Amino acid sequence: MAKILITSGPTRQYLDPVRYLTNASSGRMGAALAQAALDLGHQVVVVSGPVSVTYPAAAEVIDVLTTQQMLEVAHREFQQCDGAIGAAAPCDYQPQQVETEKISKTGKPLQLNLVETPDVVATLGERKRSDQWVVGFALETQDRHFRAIVKLEKKHCDLMVSNGPEAIDSAENQVDLIDAEGQLLEQISGSKLDVARGILKVIDARLIR
Repeated sequence: MAKILITSGPTRQYLDPVRYLTNASSGRMGAALAQAALDLGHQVVVVSGPVSVTYPAAAEVIDVLTTQQMLEVAHREFQQCDGAIGAAAPCDYQPQQVETEKISKTGKPLQLNLVETPDVVATLGERKRSDQWVVGFALETQDRHFRAIVKLEKKHCDLMVSNGPEAIDSAENQVDLIDAEGQLLEQISGSKLDVARGILKVIDARLIR
């Protein structure tokens, strides 16, 4: 059996001590993947941003807040894992400057200068050993298949799970599972646990040695 790292939930990038950028990721898909992996007898480490969902008791859960923290912890834990599933939705941008005091209203527009955060899955994919694998998630609103293939190649993934914005904070999901050659392997829909079981079934068959 394998030891699997799962990233899950959103991250936060603070603008000042009380305000931050984030997204509506609930962590439900990550929790479902953790349960599906445990049901198959695998060990699971979850690196999670702030969520209200409860992860399976048998999984080791490490809480993080920012994208940089998620990257650092995931990279550290991945070294002791056989593979990783990047189900998290890390915040893609962070303010160029974080204010040390709360930003006060002035009655005028506020301009934010944002820079990209590091890509967690791409970093794991680039640094994986020959005996490791990485599965990514691509949430897109248009050209889903094409953009998922681009992400698969750019992030050095072995499989890519493509889904849409309707998956966010939903109990259900509908995904396309794409292999390393960009071919559609399966379309899976249903509850997030059912989808997770379908994904793990393919991972078990194709990636776990």
